[in-house]
Amino acid sequence: MALTIVSQIFPREMIPAVLPLIEDKLQHSKEIIRRKAVQALYKFYLIAPNQVQHIHDKFRKALCDRDAGVMAASLHIYLQMIKENSSGYKDLTGSFVTILKQVVGGKLPIDFNYHSVPAPWLQIQLLRILGLLGKDDPRTSELMYDVLDESLRRAEINHNITYAILFECVQTIYTIHPKSELLEKAAKCIGKFVLSPKINLKYLGLKALTYVIQQDPNLALQHQMTIIECLDHPDPIIKRETLELLYRITNGQNVIVIVQKMLDYLKESKEEYAIISLVGKIAELAEKYAPDNEWFIQTMNAVFSVGGDVVHPDIPNNFLRLLAEGFDDGKEDDQLRIYAVQSYLTLLEEEDALYPQKFLQVMSWVLGEYSSLVTDVDPEVVLTKLHNLLKKTFVTPETKAWIMAAVTKTASRASCSKTVDKLIQEFSNSLDTCMRQYAFELKHLCEDKSLMKNLLPFDASCNDMVVDASLSFLDGFVAEGLGRGAAPYKPHHQRQEEKLSQEKALNFEPYGLSFGSSVSSSGITGRQSPTGLSFGSDTSGNSAETGHKETNTLKLEGVRKLWGKEGYLPKKENKVGKENEPQTVSCGSLLAGQVGDPPASGSDQVASLSEEDKEKQQLASTLFIGLGSNAGVSLMGKVDTATQKFKRKSKINETQSSEEPSDFQSSAASDFGPLLDTVPIIMEDCEGSIHTRLRKASLCSSDTVEDNLAFETPQSLKKSGLDDRLSDSRLSQSSLFAGSNIEIFRPSPSAQCESASKTPLVLSLPEELEELTHSEVAELCQSDALALYLCKVWTDDSLLLTVFVSNKTTSALNAVNLVFEEAEHFQILESPTYQFPVIEAQSVERCQKRVCMDKICTQGILSGFINYQSEMETRLEFSITLSLLDFIRPMEMTTEDFGKLWLSLSNDVKQNIKMSSSQDSLSAALNTLQQKLKLHIVDVIGNEGILACQLLPSVPCLLHGRTHSGMLALWFRSPCSALPDGLLYHCQKVMEES
Repeated sequence: MALTIVSQIFPREMIPAVLPLIEDKLQHSKEIIRRKAVQALYKFYLIAPNQVQHIHDKFRKALCDRDAGVMAASLHIYLQMIKENSSGYKDLTGSFVTILKQVVGGKLPIDFNYHSVPAPWLQIQLLRILGLLGKDDPRTSELMYDVLDESLRRAEINHNITYAILFECVQTIYTIHPKSELLEKAAKCIGKFVLSPKINLKYLGLKALTYVIQQDPNLALQHQMTIIECLDHPDPIIKRETLELLYRITNGQNVIVIVQKMLDYLKESKEEYAIISLVGKIAELAEKYAPDNEWFIQTMNAVFSVGGDVVHPDIPNNFLRLLAEGFDDGKEDDQLRIYAVQSYLTLLEEEDALYPQKFLQVMSWVLGEYSSLVTDVDPEVVLTKLHNLLKKTFVTPETKAWIMAAVTKTASRASCSKTVDKLIQEFSNSLDTCMRQYAFELKHLCEDKSLMKNLLPFDASCNDMVVDASLSFLDGFVAEGLGRGAAPYKPHHQRQEEKLSQEKALNFEPYGLSFGSSVSSSGITGRQSPTGLSFGSDTSGNSAETGHKETNTLKLEGVRKLWGKEGYLPKKENKVGKENEPQTVSCGSLLAGQVGDPPASGSDQVASLSEEDKEKQQLASTLFIGLGSNAGVSLMGKVDTATQKFKRKSKINETQSSEEPSDFQSSAASDFGPLLDTVPIIMEDCEGSIHTRLRKASLCSSDTVEDNLAFETPQSLKKSGLDDRLSDSRLSQSSLFAGSNIEIFRPSPSAQCESASKTPLVLSLPEELEELTHSEVAELCQSDALALYLCKVWTDDSLLLTVFVSNKTTSALNAVNLVFEEAEHFQILESPTYQFPVIEAQSVERCQKRVCMDKICTQGILSGFINYQSEMETRLEFSITLSLLDFIRPMEMTTEDFGKLWLSLSNDVKQNIKMSSSQDSLSAALNTLQQKLKLHIVDVIGNEGILACQLLPSVPCLLHGRTHSGMLALWFRSPCSALPDGLLYHCQKVMEES
């Protein structure tokens, strides 16, 4: 009972107090106690993963427990950990395969069976784990082939739970490294699902088809007529999943038809979630594959009209940014903007039309910015239409602000306007204070036309605004106030300290072994020790909330019955004249028929096609155009080599390059901005991307890498080429990269060894970086022609990645592009791409990129690729492992400053760590933490010590340590809630290793 309560209601602050007790229960003699202990640790991992990562060895023992229930409970923890970092658990693949074999073979007790299926939920859990472990890893995938084949063969009972197992098997087979025999069997399972008359199975088949279509587009061609029929299915869920499938296979040739189908569904749907999801997909497809400007503007108008005000804010923002930033062709920019202005003027001519507020805001912005491009329209006409909008009763105050901004911009390009004068007179006495303010601002600007034009230049929405973050223009006002006797400004931490010193505060510190009552007597230079204070601790948001129990029963009088045993019940009128439902096609006939043939409907199939069937075939020819062995495929989520219609260019970079940065811009970012407010920091590119050429040198790359530096080459880079791999693993030749001249090059291990032994070039850092702390030069990836190396340089204010690109051939390499992909936890401070126009034969080029941690994690992956032009365009992928410690720097301060800052921080974490025999004193333990974690020791008094560090650029973290009974009690505080957890994990790791 106690373990059940712990796993349900304990917040993260109480985990350290009970964690040692729960660890002991993992060795209990009763199986139910061990199982409950594992479940409690799983809950703790979800709440605070860093606090239980030091007991991973005990998780492994639970996986091998003699009781199947304990083993099954441990799978939840492993599934979560493998999702976050699959490379760290590759060695357990054999264990998971063995467990799945025993489960499929019925070796577990009969209590685990469900409808004669052995432990189905355990099978599903194991299949998901194997899919994560085998992704892009041929060696690991080979261990799974036999057990996956056995799982497919055994799951033949016609029951819903076996369908779930088959679905997970199909997903796993298409996730891991492919094998042709398994792919054939998986395709048969998908065919059974898609062609089934049961709605649930048909939905499952569409779901599986949507998942695998990215890897095998020809599979959609086999079922194209079934997909067409699903577009008119009476069940809305089937319709929606079919549209999701079409979204995945969209390309430049079928985008018009697919987008029209999506818009038709939107007009019928009343469900808010479906509207939000579909309008986002339509906007993405329109921007990526638009055939011309007219279609693009009309499609976006339909999105805003049908989507209404539930449209995600990013959609109108991205649309306006696309219009503002433009493309590579200035003439095409103006044509798109002119057509947008003309379409909006036409829409506003309708007097009684009601448009959503976001659509009106988009219209107002475009008319205000670009109405002057339409030379045959008088500005007075535009102002009149905007004035009429302001008088509409359905227009919200927010939209009125957009309209007033558009009026002001349009008036700046007109000499004089009666409409503007009328508007000013009308709203100067408005009861709405905001509208009255806008009217007075417009009046003053109209009186000074030169000021108005300077303030509102044409097409300047992307220009940088110079912001004085120091507010120096207020210095005179502040000095005047101080001269009159006003009180000087006090920082927040100083005000909080004064407030705490004036009034008594309750001690909310939990009871436990972490900190004794005698701690407060040993102060730091006369001040109270941090261990005696716990003000501002986090309040838990994880406690169970009790809701009101609903006692009323449902009232079903007058409610139509839409759902039955077979699923969604179609309307009676739809049943009249409906053809007989097709019979289930056998697995053999799925592969025997020709691709593109409609499914057989029985012995009474007519030879001549009806008019309806001809229309369906015509629709299929337009929907599935571009799929096949002779056409390129553009799949969402995959590398798309097709030229994008609207390729944006950033005018911000142009403006920055043309202006000298001001002195105060580097201090404009807030100290804690990137991690507390999730706002990316815009920092000056101090070093820039340094492009240096090193000629005729010899390579001396060390094979040893520091412990805190991990470079992992993806398994996919160590095997044979992708084209060879897929050609033997599909039912037919895949057209994933048809029509493209890009070859994804993945060299074999033997090629890597041979090329590594023949490299005659030297890699070295510049003199100014050689003096700084840096890692060894390590190889990221290489081919027969090119090699990529990396060296980390830990500067005082950032992590600098120095990338070396070595040309190993005797001829020059042209158009070499280095691209860092967007990462969840990291951000490249300057441009994520770098282009080498040419790399001469037997030479090395170098570039540098500064990286910051955007979202705190203990360890993360920064991926990227490099493509170059030799005989053909070739692409190499790479990944870089970055640790939290790469971004930690010592923070020097005095004991007094430490005390003040400690009181102002509210996010804290406490943990007891057992000290090893080599760490017999506090000073030895603190020195270990100082060296390995880059901490600064502020002060040590008796058995207590305080340390400080900062996460770049300036997020502090304070640490108080105290020894007692062979334990080191650590207490972290920081303004960022995730930083103490991350540092605690590394502290535990360092203490265990030492």
